[in-house]
Parts: sequence; C-alpha cells; structure tokens
Amino acid sequence: MTVLSPVWLVSDGRVLASALLATSRAERRRGLIGERTISEPLVLDPCNWIHTLGMRTLIDVAYIDANNMVIGISTMKPWRIGPYTRRATRVIEASAGSLERWNIGIGNTLEVRHVEH
Repeated sequence: MTVLSPVWLVSDGRVLASALLATSRAERRRGLIGERTISEPLVLDPCNWIHTLGMRTLIDVAYIDANNMVIGISTMKPWRIGPYTRRATRVIEASAGSLERWNIGIGNTLEVRHVEH
C-alpha cells in the first residue's frame, strides 16, 4: 500500500484544507475510487483529465494551471467522464461543496504546499 504525501491547499495566504498528494501513476489511477466519504481532498499531479467511474459519491473538481490559477471547476456525479483540460497541470478532487465553502472559483489561485515536518 502506498502512502500519499500530506500537503496544504492554500489560497491568498489562507490554508483551506489539508490534502493528500498523488504523484505516481498508480496513486493517480486509484484516486478516490470506491471511497464512500471523502475525508481529505486529493491532489492529482500531474493531471488534466479525470473520471468518476467506480466512485460512490459526488465530488468537486478544480483544474489548476502551471501558475496555480483555477481554470475550471465542476461538481461531478459518480460514473461520469470529465473534460480534458489541456492547460491544467494538476487536479484537485474534494467532497461536494468544498469549493463553495472555500470560496474558490475560476480565476482564483489555489496552491499546493508541502507540509513542513
């Protein structure tokens, strides 16, 4: 079993949430498949396309470009295929309602910062 790296999601200097970083092909492929509840957001890096095949819950999705700008957002139902987003370099998957709660929309910055030990 792989252990995902802990990170912080930060926007405009405020920490939004702790998250897990999936960087290997296997980690990204596994994603949130089969999870009934999402306790922490998942950062897929690199990534520019996702699906919710095999997922059991609604998720919020943020597509992030190389400058940490949110260039696309959506709430996806299980068993859907998301759009290929050419300029995205990473994708953040979170429980439905997270992006609204964090007040994140297209044009906002959303950084992924490594947790200092």
